[in-house]
Amino acid sequence: MSLIFRSSAAMLLLALGLGASCQRPPQSGPARGTAAFWLTNPDKSVLFQPQAAPAWSSTAPVAGTPVIEVDDKQTFQTIDGFGYCLTGGSAELLHRMAPEARRALLRELFATDGSNIGVSYLRLSIGASDLDATVFSYDDLPEGQTDPTLARFSLAPDKAHLLPVLKEILAINPTIKLLGSPWSPPTWMKTNGNYKGGSLKPEFYPAYAQYFVKYVQGMKAEGVRIDAITVQNEPLHPGNNPSLLMLAEQQAEFVKKHLGPAFQSARIDTKIIVYDHNADRPDYPLTILGDPEAKKYVDGSAFHLYAGPIEALSQVHNAHPDRNVYFTEQWVGSMSKFEENFPWHVRTLLIGATRNWARTVLEWNLAADPQQNPHTPGGCTECRGALTLAGSTVTREDAYYIIAHASKFVRPGSVRVASTASETLPNVAFKAPNGQKVVLVQNNSTQAQPFSLRYQGKTLTSSLQPGAAGTYVW
Repeated sequence: MSLIFRSSAAMLLLALGLGASCQRPPQSGPARGTAAFWLTNPDKSVLFQPQAAPAWSSTAPVAGTPVIEVDDKQTFQTIDGFGYCLTGGSAELLHRMAPEARRALLRELFATDGSNIGVSYLRLSIGASDLDATVFSYDDLPEGQTDPTLARFSLAPDKAHLLPVLKEILAINPTIKLLGSPWSPPTWMKTNGNYKGGSLKPEFYPAYAQYFVKYVQGMKAEGVRIDAITVQNEPLHPGNNPSLLMLAEQQAEFVKKHLGPAFQSARIDTKIIVYDHNADRPDYPLTILGDPEAKKYVDGSAFHLYAGPIEALSQVHNAHPDRNVYFTEQWVGSMSKFEENFPWHVRTLLIGATRNWARTVLEWNLAADPQQNPHTPGGCTECRGALTLAGSTVTREDAYYIIAHASKFVRPGSVRVASTASETLPNVAFKAPNGQKVVLVQNNSTQAQPFSLRYQGKTLTSSLQPGAAGTYVW
């Protein structure tokens, strides 16, 4: 599946990286009386390809066939988008591609027309993540020096690769939402003076709040609007490089006395999202949201799923239904298999997270090279990108197809609507801003599974192979 795009014409011919036999998607929606049906099989025999469109019928479903009833009168959360984390390493690999190949690939990823998959949300690292080639902040100083006024703050590290790539993406999709997350403050703000681990010194809480202000303002000056930030990536995991230990009580204190007031004073409307870690510790966001002075500055909570149940998102939502829930990271390991990853991620994240109130679903790294580089010393050595990039050669990986099943059709502003819950056929339904209904279904059984979708008294029938997923649009 590795392809080198040497021209826009080649890009069009090899739409979605599936060869000349790949059909282009319908330009004006499904034919009247039918639903578009896009399929991926875990054996890779079909990878996000349109199938024959099933027709709606007034005939009752066949007795004994499972029925998924879709009710768009019952609505839930609004969707902000689906996408990836544009790490510094991803940006570097993209930026080093031949310009024509990069333009074609970015259009495939972020444009919403034709055979493009319409990625609508990206997470950025504020400073370095562990998938940058080196560790850095925007205010690095010689050991022993401090800069509480941030006189030496500079976005220069992002100007090498990240900002040029971001500007190309924004030229394709100006409305894409961007979330910024820090892995570590500058080392002079930390108790251990190191990028790895340590905590934020209380005397530097005010300076660190201004660090966020300068980041948002600096990105805006570059033409990049940051829609939201999380306060700290994985605040209970200080073993990464870079990383920071920030307990819930510390994060609440930082938000209510420093970050929230700093954003308010600077008239910054960028959302503040707390936690950004695993679903096994819902007590962390609940502690912050339980503090009224902190909560007033908080838009919602973000989750990963390296531990805990996806249903924990609903626990936090139910306790604070006036605050939002986001799913912001899940990796794909380089040693794992597509036939295992694809069903699990679709079932647990695209379906599970959104059925538990998530407004976003983001896979981890957008791009890595064939050796899973770049990464910091001690950073992730097995993080497979949604794309593997070897120069201008592109291989589409597991997360590419996972996200495509939602991003192409569940556009920002879509609303989740009610659909019949099923263990065998997990599913989720949405009403898109253009009025189309979108239903994602996964066969969570070991047998081929016929089923029916029913909407407003009409029925269509379909079938999925074990582990397969289908997106249905009408």
